[in-house]
Amino acid sequence: PILANDMHLPLGTPSLWYFVHLRSDDGWHVSGFSQPGLPYVLVGRNAHIAWGATLAYTDCEDLFVEEFHPHNPALYRSGDTWRAAQTITETIPIRTRPPHTEHITLTHHGPLLPFPPSPPHPLTPTPPHPITSSPPHPAILRHLLAFLRPHAGWVALAILLGALTVGSSVALLATSAYLISAAALQPSIADLGVTIVGVRFFGLSRGVFRYLERLAAHNTTFRVLARIRVWFYQAIEPLAPARLQTVHSGDLLSRLVADVETLQDFYVRVVGPPLVAVVVAAATALFIAAFQPILALALLAGLLLAGVGVPWLSHRLSRAANEMAVPLCADLQTSLIDGLQGLPDLQAGGQDRAWAAKIHRQGAALARSESRLAYVSGLQAGLLELLAQGTMAAIVALAVPLVSGGQVNGVYLAALALAAVASFEAVQPLALAAQSLEASLAAARRLFALAATPPAIAPSGQPAIPLTNLPPHLSLHHVSFRYDTTVLPTLYDISFELPPGRWLAVVGPSGAGKTTLVNLLLRFWEYDAGEMRLNGRTLRDYDPEAVRACFGVIPQQPYLFNASIRDNLRLARPQASQAAIEEAARQAQLHDFIAGLPEGYDTVVGALGRNLSGGERRRLAIARALLKDAPVLLLDEPTAGLDPLTETAVLERIFRLFAGRSLLLITHRLEGLAAMDEIVVLDGGRVVEKGRHADLLARQGLYARLWRQQRG
Repeated sequence: PILANDMHLPLGTPSLWYFVHLRSDDGWHVSGFSQPGLPYVLVGRNAHIAWGATLAYTDCEDLFVEEFHPHNPALYRSGDTWRAAQTITETIPIRTRPPHTEHITLTHHGPLLPFPPSPPHPLTPTPPHPITSSPPHPAILRHLLAFLRPHAGWVALAILLGALTVGSSVALLATSAYLISAAALQPSIADLGVTIVGVRFFGLSRGVFRYLERLAAHNTTFRVLARIRVWFYQAIEPLAPARLQTVHSGDLLSRLVADVETLQDFYVRVVGPPLVAVVVAAATALFIAAFQPILALALLAGLLLAGVGVPWLSHRLSRAANEMAVPLCADLQTSLIDGLQGLPDLQAGGQDRAWAAKIHRQGAALARSESRLAYVSGLQAGLLELLAQGTMAAIVALAVPLVSGGQVNGVYLAALALAAVASFEAVQPLALAAQSLEASLAAARRLFALAATPPAIAPSGQPAIPLTNLPPHLSLHHVSFRYDTTVLPTLYDISFELPPGRWLAVVGPSGAGKTTLVNLLLRFWEYDAGEMRLNGRTLRDYDPEAVRACFGVIPQQPYLFNASIRDNLRLARPQASQAAIEEAARQAQLHDFIAGLPEGYDTVVGALGRNLSGGERRRLAIARALLKDAPVLLLDEPTAGLDPLTETAVLERIFRLFAGRSLLLITHRLEGLAAMDEIVVLDGGRVVEKGRHADLLARQGLYARLWRQQRG
């Protein structure tokens, strides 16, 4: 972004931005930016001026603009020198009131670069933070493997048990083959005693080792997945709500549940099996090489094709399907959640069948992707079986001449062949691991991309200053703020004070920036310019949690969890006693209602509190604020959606209960504001009026107009 004349412009636009300087014969003067073909020019602080003709422009070479000259907009700084920009002066009619003609100077520039803002109250550009970028594959693998470090002992044990399991299978088949071949020569039973015991031992140990290997591997995996879930939640918690407002709740749920579950394949199939395959292949090759090295080379060739070639082919064939499956699953889950939550509206609008068709199309796309993966799985199973049997046939073909020549005892021929076949059990999981690797990486990529998003409130790197026990004194000095997705500031040059015990209302029409102010006070977003102070120190000096502890908040839409009334109240103060909970509910005129319920305070309110009426949810929010007992009460549209009689009753109850505390009321309704010590009127993100209720009515400004509109 770039700042000039109180405006921000986004980088990365394919069109050129033009600096537009408007001046009139009578001295009227304003500057701004435009793009070719746009029907308006962004000027001043918050104005749009339309014109009736398309602005002419010419191409010019890219200019790396670092700063515009403060007194001559036609000059720009590039490096250490000031240069004149290419300009065209035209007279174009501009639709203003009254209509008249102005002179327009077009200053043509290439891509604009940030430059240090100018005083007195600069807006520091806030760069957007996309959540779509992610680290490359090596970095993702390092991150995934890092979660295994605390469980390195369990991982080593699982690998050892896996090698012993497959080794027992190889030994079982080889020993059994030798026993049958040797028994055919009718030796003494005593000569076969050790072999018989070996068959029994390897048969039993194979089952025991398999059980212990699965136990160790899944114990490790589930511990790691639990750690990943906790890590991911801790990573995204500081992002709320600023960085998560563009992320759908269904997508978040898919990342936290489905994507983490997908990583189970990585830890079970990708990490351990390759190491097990290496150990088993080496041991089996050494065993066969003891008879004849050429036989070991044949075995290693087959294992290499099965353990490297087939997984590589499987990965290549399934890569696109795996990359598509994860986002397709997330999209399907998002649509299902949207459809279930908005089902009444879909039915009322006659769009329920269309939404069902959309879900069907998404499900079909996911099914096609999974079918492709199933085809690849079938192909790799067939190839592995072909290689296993082919390798056994090759070893037999090479061993038969050796047996005929007396170089290898014939009694070992069957043992060598079956040992070779059994060793392929170690490389069979590798193809499935390669197939699931891309899905695991895609899932990890989605997790790490969101977790790597920087929070809106960046940590200062210094120890936070603890709040004192003094009553909070809140003050705002020339505060300005702009959302990442907007060009013009949402709040500009906001100043007011809230001393202890004072009541202040911030009012204005919709879109004036009132809720944005609440988000800044609660440290959900970082303000760009000016200063917010608490007891004389900037809010940046305090821990955000400590700042939020100063406020008891009654939001516009109180969120109630699908839990008991007691648990929802204890969100404000987890250690609150039952007596304190009942007293807060009694003051909010909610205790008698709760006492009349069959389960009392253990009554579950349902998802989003839907088992309660709107008034009951509002009173529960008031009780929660009372239980918190914070020194400052912050009300954000507390009577939204209420009828006038209920609105008056709710406000009177709040004012009575919170007498003596600081109160900040954010509202577009002007009911009950006569009780306020001061009223701040916002319009277009800036303060346009201040004063008491009667004084503002007497001025006949915006406040008076809003009052007359609401009074009819």
